[in-house]
Amino acid sequence: MSEQHRELLRDTSLTKHHTMAFLGVLLMLLMPLAWSCPPQKADYVMVSCFPNAIIANVPECPYGWEIDQLSLGGVCYTGIHSSGYYRFIIPDLTPKNHSYCGTQSEYMSGKDPKYVFYNSIVSNDTSLTVRNQPVNYTFSCMYRAAHLVNNAVFSQRVATVYVNNGSLGTFRSQLSMNVFTNSKFLYTKDSPYVIDTSEIGSEVFIGIEAKGLSSRFKVVINNCWATPTPYSTDRKRWSLIINSCSSDNTVTIYENGKDSRSMFKFNSFRFQRLDKVSTVWLHCEVHVCDGERFACQPSPCFVRRSVSSEAELSGGILTTEFYFKGKGPANNGYIQDASLFILLALLVNPCCDLLNGLIM
Repeated sequence: MSEQHRELLRDTSLTKHHTMAFLGVLLMLLMPLAWSCPPQKADYVMVSCFPNAIIANVPECPYGWEIDQLSLGGVCYTGIHSSGYYRFIIPDLTPKNHSYCGTQSEYMSGKDPKYVFYNSIVSNDTSLTVRNQPVNYTFSCMYRAAHLVNNAVFSQRVATVYVNNGSLGTFRSQLSMNVFTNSKFLYTKDSPYVIDTSEIGSEVFIGIEAKGLSSRFKVVINNCWATPTPYSTDRKRWSLIINSCSSDNTVTIYENGKDSRSMFKFNSFRFQRLDKVSTVWLHCEVHVCDGERFACQPSPCFVRRSVSSEAELSGGILTTEFYFKGKGPANNGYIQDASLFILLALLVNPCCDLLNGLIM
């Protein structure tokens, strides 16, 4: 074979190599960005209307859209990836014209006045060509306005979880936290829930349930803790459930993530060196899980890592209060009448300073 022939073969080989490399680069440039996540038909949004926050979830990668291509109100790209969903949170329900991330509010007057909050999750593709079906998930939450208190915290017994239309159908559920009479969880106790100081250490039975919830959805308790004030962010706290595990042997979890109701018990207590405080507030962070898509029941605590003192908060918060009745002159043998339930829906930063000392 002549030297000229060898040179020709070498040039042809190099040309083929360069052509393949060029085609590979071209293919990468032309490949739709949405292919990085598997597109799925997502024709519904699941909304949780907690009393001081709204949480909207859409299935991940809806019609090929990634989380950084979806915005709340067309303004805020604040979505987070959470267990198969893209989650968007409205933590500010203050009724005002310029609300959080384009949230609009409307006051409806009448015998039973209400506030209605509106927003939407929309797609936004800034590239030259649009490769995915545009999406616009509009949602709203309605709250009774009669019991509006400071900072627009709505005082009500329940939160609402709903889905309208879409492949999941339509359902609306009332999510509430109640105190029950015993471990059978058949009867709730009347409000206000009062504990005599001589009964400190007695068992308290708590059930968090969703009435009217589709059977595929389960109620999951993530974290529960107590504070000497109504504020779930109070640094003075005592943890009862951390990341779905009992914090100690005074707490027993009966069921969690198995059905539309989750239950547990704990021993009643007061905070040490706060004798003038006659109330303990119990806060539970919960979420609703799609049992047909995910394993909703938390794995057994003994096979997981040891219970950390740092709670991972991602859901909405329900709060109930317990009054202590003493027999001394300070309270004349009774507690002033007050509402048992103040439901707070705050998404808080993990804060787990445990209060030293607990009088059981």
